[in-house]
Amino acid sequence: MSRAHRVHRALRALARLRAWPDTLFGRLVAILAAGMFAGQLLTSTIWFDTHDNRTLEIPARLFASRLADTVRLLERAPDAAARDAVVARLGDARYQLQWLAAAPPPAPGARPLAQHATGELIEGVIRKRLGEPIDVRLVEAQVRDDSGRHRGILSLFDSRMPTGDFHVQLRVPGQGWLDIRSNEGQAGMHTERGTLVLDYLLRIYLIRFVAICALALIAVRLALNPLHRFAVAAESLGRNIYRAPLPVGGPREVRRAARSFNAMQQQLIDSFAARTRFLSAVSHDLRSPLTRLRLRTEMLPDPAWRERLRGDLDDMEAMVRATLDAVQGIEITEARQRIDVDSMLEGLALDAREAGHRVSVEGTARLPVAGFPRNLKRCLQNLLDNAIRHGNEAAIGVHDDGRRVRIVIADRGPGIADDALRERVFEPYFRLAPKADGAPGGTGLGLTIARSIAAAHGGTLVLTNRIEAGRIAGLDAELTLPRDD
Repeated sequence: MSRAHRVHRALRALARLRAWPDTLFGRLVAILAAGMFAGQLLTSTIWFDTHDNRTLEIPARLFASRLADTVRLLERAPDAAARDAVVARLGDARYQLQWLAAAPPPAPGARPLAQHATGELIEGVIRKRLGEPIDVRLVEAQVRDDSGRHRGILSLFDSRMPTGDFHVQLRVPGQGWLDIRSNEGQAGMHTERGTLVLDYLLRIYLIRFVAICALALIAVRLALNPLHRFAVAAESLGRNIYRAPLPVGGPREVRRAARSFNAMQQQLIDSFAARTRFLSAVSHDLRSPLTRLRLRTEMLPDPAWRERLRGDLDDMEAMVRATLDAVQGIEITEARQRIDVDSMLEGLALDAREAGHRVSVEGTARLPVAGFPRNLKRCLQNLLDNAIRHGNEAAIGVHDDGRRVRIVIADRGPGIADDALRERVFEPYFRLAPKADGAPGGTGLGLTIARSIAAAHGGTLVLTNRIEAGRIAGLDAELTLPRDD
């Protein structure tokens, strides 16, 4: 297996883990949180340095006091022998003093006390004890753990009583240079092991990480609100092109995008209006030649030909009217309102009964549904007409679960073949085989219009053959309307 192939497989495995968020919201939050957390890790050295200096504070004060006392004793010594005796008497395993033959060059790492926080502390204590500054070079100052090792910041986490190691070069006024190495303790003070770790992880990382994540969630949500509004507007535009324009507000980029979106919406409205005007003009212009054809048909001597041409002309006029009616029926030109579905269905059922058809309504909607009354009525009327045309009767059932309203219009017809039940039956001008009794059929646009209106309401229209006793007993047209509450 090649290296490139192994890398590709590893990347695919990582992709399956979905550690990287799939949404823009999640990715922005992850980027912000990771960036802020990385910055916290980089700046945590300041915290470590502060705690390192704090750990060295007591040993540094003790060491500085001892240095001041040493300088005072050496200044009072009458001769060189006395000075050597003082150095020998003061020195021990934890405080080693050695005279230098001459002024030493700056040792590697040596620097003025003022350039080191611990050095500033030592210099301040010496000046206060002696009343005047002296020349001191700090070569080294670091923490030693309980086991005597120099482990840097790790000594802060597992030592109950860490000590400080100091190496300085000091000039005794009028006498020469001393090289001093010392190890000072905490004067009896100690810390519990793990306390510092817990304090650091809890306060510096955990609390701040939670705060950063909360801040990122709020900030990203605020930043993505305009994008969310665009998504909602785009979805509602697909259902109702005549929806209210998107509010123009927020940052300059958001305002520009909102204006572009509103301009696109207006262009679509104008385009549909032009299409409707075009079809209306075509319908109007066709009436004159159709009228002339009817007159010439009536002048034909053969009655059979006259009847056949009359039928063709009737079909042409019906097709033109149906096409124009379909275009106008799909368009949403009214404001969204609260619709009393029960009253609308009862009104349609009453009209059908007055026309001599058997139509029943069972069930009620708990609350009105938000929608477009004229279009919804047309959708229900088309479904009811289909049920009556193919089944001679209709049963309307209303089911409301609080989140959506389901309206099922059932007939007693022969149903629809499975190959046409899903999509073909909704295609424009698709018509089923004519009925055996010769009753007139529709134009093939009723279901197309009904499903378009259902989509404009954010709902669905599904046709299902109803099976009873192992055979098709009719067709159920189920219209589902969601609630926008």
